[in-house]
Order: sequence, then C-alpha cells, then structure tokens
Amino acid sequence: MKVPDSILRQAKDASLPVTMRIGKSGLSDAVVVELEGQLSSRTLVKAKVNRGLFPREEMKQVWAHLASETSSHVVFARGNVAVFWKN
Repeated sequence: MKVPDSILRQAKDASLPVTMRIGKSGLSDAVVVELEGQLSSRTLVKAKVNRGLFPREEMKQVWAHLASETSSHVVFARGNVAVFWKN
C-alpha cells in the first residue's frame, strides 16, 4: 500500500511526540491493545522501545509484528522508534 506523502512527512517530523513507550514487559497484549486504542483516535502513533530490550537486528520484526497485530502500517522506523498509521 502506498502511504500518502503528507502522512510520510508528518511521520518523519521530529516534533511528532512519542505517545507510546514499550518497556521491560516487552510486547504484551496490553501494548497491542494500547496501540489499537491510540490508532482509533489518532492518525499517527509514535512508539518507542527502551534501548536494549530487543537486539537491533530484531527491531524490524518487532515493528512488523505490532503492525500486523493492529492491522496498521509502519510508516517510518529508525532504530528504537517507529510511527504507525491506520488507514
């Protein structure tokens, strides 16, 4: 699916606040429910994972898992931060 340029610009904007943090409990059901809830009321949700929680090479899989669980798209991901969008 092609992400609109306006959504991509908003996702890459550094002023977009992190609205969800993933801490030591990891990818629990509560994280998925929280992301779904935020996506129902917001266009974009910026999530951040605590450093060291997952190895760097697994981060793409973590973001893909969250996107598939919430039927959303990862618009932008860099390191331990990703922006989700639900069409």
